[in-house]
Amino acid sequence: MKLNDRVFGIAMLVLAVAYGAAATRFPEPFGGSEMVGPDTFPLILAVVLAGCSLYLISRPDPDNPWPSARTGMELVLAVIVLIAYTALLVPLGFIIATALAVGTLSWRMGAPAWRAYLTGLIAGVVVFFLFTLALDLPLPTGPLGVLEEF
Repeated sequence: MKLNDRVFGIAMLVLAVAYGAAATRFPEPFGGSEMVGPDTFPLILAVVLAGCSLYLISRPDPDNPWPSARTGMELVLAVIVLIAYTALLVPLGFIIATALAVGTLSWRMGAPAWRAYLTGLIAGVVVFFLFTLALDLPLPTGPLGVLEEF
């Protein structure tokens, strides 16, 4: 697995550099440059990914057996949930889509269903109001259009 970790680390480092380079090509916002512009978050992600990649290249994990087929199916299910989340984000709105995605992933990780979906609902509401009120970044409201006033 050491070789696999190093190869994956190199691939992720290439991705981080390409992602960071693409982020620097965003146009400057109307009205001049700002401290936090459209390239800020992608650049932060690129730096974090590059750092993690360098760590993975320099200190790979010891050899471990491959995960079981059940674990592989859980990973495939997680990817399907995240793809469905992106597809449902606009029609259902951020709060409902987040509640469903976080709830499903939490439930699959072993939480009782009612706690998992309650956690998803709370996370969706908190993040929605954090982005809408504190950061002034609009998120899709879907059928909860009454929240557009915030």
